[in-house]
Amino acid sequence: MKGQCLCKAVTIETADNQELHACHCNHCRKWGGSAGFTTMVQGIKTNNADNIASFQSSEWGERAFCKTCGTHLYFHQLGTDNYYLSAGLFDDVKFELKSQIFIDKKACYYELANDTPKLTEVEFIAMVTGQ
Repeated sequence: MKGQCLCKAVTIETADNQELHACHCNHCRKWGGSAGFTTMVQGIKTNNADNIASFQSSEWGERAFCKTCGTHLYFHQLGTDNYYLSAGLFDDVKFELKSQIFIDKKACYYELANDTPKLTEVEFIAMVTGQ
């Protein structure tokens, strides 16, 4: 898959993955105003690392964005090669919503109609940490 930020200063290339996940955590909601829609991949290639800024938003992850236009690029799980890429980077990918995570943190002002598995914060963290 190939994606790019709004100003096209950053492009990201990775293996195909059409599985989309909606994250309802407080950080995703603060970052984008609603659920964060991401696809999880292992490893990415970028064309312009100098134009990527990151912020460590939790003890286990950092969020990256384009320095020029501010487009949200990804959440990187520290200590791994796991990247949760913003779905909006990809124009021609036919994503399918597969799960909702941090469902216990979801804001009251929206509801997704998709019938998907829903994981709480505790369930998701246990899944990604293997505990």
